[in-house]
Amino acid sequence: MTPDEILIEAARLVGGERSKKHGEYVAQHQRVADLWSAYLGVEVSAANVAFCMTLIKISRSEIGEHNPDDGVDAAAYVALWAALSRES
Repeated sequence: MTPDEILIEAARLVGGERSKKHGEYVAQHQRVADLWSAYLGVEVSAANVAFCMTLIKISRSEIGEHNPDDGVDAAAYVALWAALSRES
């Protein structure tokens, strides 16, 4: 895939079926942030969640078997992180 194709696919995932399946991204990331904050005992923001999910995708590509979807997913999480960072 070219970089343009990766970004188009990431945009499709963020706004398409996954959004319908998992719920609106701000509410979903805020809910995860609330749960992580309670578990860790430190404040975690919705933007932190998206950033950390990007790091998970990067880690998986470095340690596990190569999965081309990890790059697309990482691009999607970076877009979510950027959007959530602007909202806070």
